[in-house]
Amino acid sequence: MTVQTQVKTFLNYVNGEWVEASTNETIPCINPANKYETVGYVQKSGKEDVEQAVSAAKRAQVAWKKLSGAARGEYLYKAASILESRADEIAETMTNEMGKTFAEAKGETLRGVAILRYYAGEGMRRTGDVIPSTDNEALMFTTRVPLGVVGVISPWNFPVAIPIWKMAPGLIYGNTIVIKPAQEAAVTAVKVIECLAEAGIPAGVVNMVTGTGSVVGQAIVEHPDVNGITFTGSNATGKAIGQAALSRGAKYQLEMGGKNPVIIAADADLDLAVDGTISGGLRSTGQKCTATSRVIIHEDVYDVFKEKLLAKVRELKVGPGLDGETWMGPCASEKQLETVLSYIEKGQAEGAALLYGGRQLTEDVAKDGFYVEPTIFENVETGMAISQEEIFGPVLALIKVSTLEEAIELANDVEYGLSASIYTTNISHMLSFINDMDAGLVRINAETAGVELQAPFGGMKQSSSHSREQGQAAIEFYTSIKTVFVKG
Repeated sequence: MTVQTQVKTFLNYVNGEWVEASTNETIPCINPANKYETVGYVQKSGKEDVEQAVSAAKRAQVAWKKLSGAARGEYLYKAASILESRADEIAETMTNEMGKTFAEAKGETLRGVAILRYYAGEGMRRTGDVIPSTDNEALMFTTRVPLGVVGVISPWNFPVAIPIWKMAPGLIYGNTIVIKPAQEAAVTAVKVIECLAEAGIPAGVVNMVTGTGSVVGQAIVEHPDVNGITFTGSNATGKAIGQAALSRGAKYQLEMGGKNPVIIAADADLDLAVDGTISGGLRSTGQKCTATSRVIIHEDVYDVFKEKLLAKVRELKVGPGLDGETWMGPCASEKQLETVLSYIEKGQAEGAALLYGGRQLTEDVAKDGFYVEPTIFENVETGMAISQEEIFGPVLALIKVSTLEEAIELANDVEYGLSASIYTTNISHMLSFINDMDAGLVRINAETAGVELQAPFGGMKQSSSHSREQGQAAIEFYTSIKTVFVKG
């Protein structure tokens, strides 16, 4: 156990100023690698703080939307350079706050830089079309207008990339922002907002209020002056947000759970498939909505694949994310650790065979953190909880099949449809998978967890509100089309 001194308290950012919450309360952010270490304190805000932030955003939006796209883009370019210059510091904060390895945190931070630069350039793209009119003396065209104030509710698993991929398009298309980051990663979020503030973004254009979802998140969702809400998180919370937004006519965008399969065909490159399965399922401690959870393997290669997988998983080092030799860090919180352990218990109780792992690690460097072993089950039936429900942890369920058709049928036999991948060298198998897989992202000979910032991202079925984030598709959520008819 270590004793800490001088832990910093971080403030809300409202109307261009760093301010304390009206409640005079704070929340500790705990290092999941060492539960006795507090990374920092953030504001435990109330409804009044949300009211001030939304009011500031509404006032600021009047002038912000009148700037050219190029002018708004300049602020994003500046913020990108500042974020890049602070990449090591912010990555270290992320590792300390939510547990992923420093290498992953640094990669995510630099991805945030790339996202800012991408959307800065979007300010120079067209925003409408000329449409022929039946009146030959008239001009008809479309343009796009911003929603107004957008509420951003972001998760803890990607505390730089997801807030940025929500805020950056919102800003470039003329909206102003009120963001509530997840409590478990709020210090990292503060540092992202610091970059925007240092870039000189006008007061009120970006506002951040930290606190609980039940108070701050709910106040944002229900506020009559919040015109759009973009959320990434659990299905239960997402559906409640969607219902609340719908009831008052606000636009909403929800990205929720996944139960992502990888199919290993009989003709797969097994070494490539093993590497992709491990990376997709266990990296970031399995705490990705696109993480591989189910591994569906053709019976002809099942045994060989399983042995190769086990051999490589046994080599993985679990430990603190700042240790350069660590491959997998802790779960992000004690609550998440308990969730993962409960699913491991369910898997065993329902009759799945535990091949590897399954234990909480409590010795040596792991003694004060929220660590769990990488875990692999086999003899998994499609109706089991570990086959149907999102675990959000480093747990793989192996399922044996005899045909590709059976594999795709099982892959689709869940309520989610976020991402899926197949390892095969057969073109016919690839095409069948592309055509028949019910997922918003399908990947061939690549892990399920790869997402590129310039491409649309979102899920099918219960994984999403059927909208898409990132790339040029983002304009569909953050703007409305206005049709213009001009006659002299």
